[in-house]
Amino acid sequence: MSSQERHSLLRALAELDVPALAAVRGSDRRRAVILAAIILCCIALIAWIGVLAVTLPRYYRSGGWRGAWVGFDLALLAAFAATGWAAWRRRQVLIICLVVLATLLCSDAWFDVLLDARTSGFELSLLSAVAVELPLAALAILGARRLLRLTSVLIGYHAGLDPRPQRLRDIPLLGMGPGSPLRDLLADHPDGAPVSADRDPPGG
Repeated sequence: MSSQERHSLLRALAELDVPALAAVRGSDRRRAVILAAIILCCIALIAWIGVLAVTLPRYYRSGGWRGAWVGFDLALLAAFAATGWAAWRRRQVLIICLVVLATLLCSDAWFDVLLDARTSGFELSLLSAVAVELPLAALAILGARRLLRLTSVLIGYHAGLDPRPQRLRDIPLLGMGPGSPLRDLLADHPDGAPVSADRDPPGG
């Protein structure tokens, strides 16, 4: 069989699994509600940021300082532990753990540097952010990106699509369109050209 014939056969076999996956199909209405909620949250957050920028004092003595930072570092410890467990057990939840870990590390670097500005601990906080926290966050994000692309490649291969990696922003979201749960997976690319093994992907 030619490469094109093998991909066509894999696509036909993948379509046989549609009834089993019907439970994960999302509705257009639910998608519209989620998008509307996100837009409203963005608008509200923009307004709130403006209010804070105008009304908050430049300096403020805070209560509960120890509890806030100890609690944050406990959350960071939990994220590291969960990430290590997921990596050791080779679980798909590792992708979520890596994203959460990167978010907490970036937040830690941001607040350490910002809150230590004009204090004796600023240099240490800046060095810690540049040499430890931000590099670790970058590694976590790159790891999550690699795993997502690998997952997409494997799904595409078993569905009879072009198995070569694509940029994350070009990979369609699965199970969110009307009709078949595999509609997004088996759909043509946005440019209208069908996906095949003989066609170069839009990016690396």
